[in-house]
Amino acid sequence: MLYYLSSYLQEWFSPFRLFRSYAVLIGIALYAGFLVTMFLLPRTFRFLPRDRGREFTPGAEAAKGKPTGSGVVFISIFLIISVLLIPLSAEQIFILAFTWIVMLTGFLDDRADVSWGEYRKGFLDLAVSLAASFILLYVFYGGKAAFWFPFISKTVAVHPAVFTAVSTVILWVSINTTNCTDGVDGLSGTLTLLALVSMGMIFYFILGHVDVARYLLVPHLADGARWAVLIFTLCGIIMGYLWHNAFPSKVLMGDAGSRAIGFFLGVCILVSGNPFLLVMTSCVMLVNGGTGLLKVALLRFFKIKILHSVRFPLHDHMRKNLGWSPTQILMKFVILQILVTIAVFGVFFKIR
Repeated sequence: MLYYLSSYLQEWFSPFRLFRSYAVLIGIALYAGFLVTMFLLPRTFRFLPRDRGREFTPGAEAAKGKPTGSGVVFISIFLIISVLLIPLSAEQIFILAFTWIVMLTGFLDDRADVSWGEYRKGFLDLAVSLAASFILLYVFYGGKAAFWFPFISKTVAVHPAVFTAVSTVILWVSINTTNCTDGVDGLSGTLTLLALVSMGMIFYFILGHVDVARYLLVPHLADGARWAVLIFTLCGIIMGYLWHNAFPSKVLMGDAGSRAIGFFLGVCILVSGNPFLLVMTSCVMLVNGGTGLLKVALLRFFKIKILHSVRFPLHDHMRKNLGWSPTQILMKFVILQILVTIAVFGVFFKIR
């Protein structure tokens, strides 16, 4: 809205034209998201459900009773700021709607007296992921999807069925690994913040820039800067949440926050055109939560036992078996993710 209003306002005061600059919008959206979330979130604590102790939460007794499900607040703030500041495209409107739906399913579980259970939540995540895949395929890609891969300088056309399958898996995995990582104060929020900052920079400085994209032999994304504004809006909001979630936390994002953020991150990876960027942005979350999901799936459906001496999510093993404190887990996981991000970024964009 502000983007379009600026064309009229600049007739009265010429500096209003700056609101049509994506760089300026990124700054406004980032700070607005942070300040609004930081200020409003504590005022909603009394309306939020209380944590009942999660199956994937180390130190569940410490978290029990704290306000949770705050994702319903900051994801709603994300949608409002996005509508007010960003010239949204059709696919972005659809994705924001799906992000809110994922948040809502998580919040309903947060406030339920009895957890919905893994199978019910897994099915809902699968349904939303499949629906979002169709939207991306036919609205964003126009029915003709193409990926670019590491070490290859040309895009590769992807059959619609293959794209749907791959994107559904990526979205489902991103939702659930992010959710599993939400067990240590600040951990899920900080790791997803790092992932989103990385994606925002890729969209704005590389994919959204014609000359840089051509130099690095990656496809140019015309809406790259617009996606970057959307991403940095969520970054500011997550920072506002982390202001209150830093150890010892006063509030938890719950499934409402972790699932919605994971979904949106998965969408950004698919929009970038390179599904392997999931490794760059979410390697630690994949190892932390994804391996646990794999272990459970192999045991339940194939009766295969692996890594039975290791607790999952991995942060649970670090805390209970190795004696790491929540702060140690946070700092060491963040350091590992930064190291992986830098290494994978260099490999993916320079070795082509």
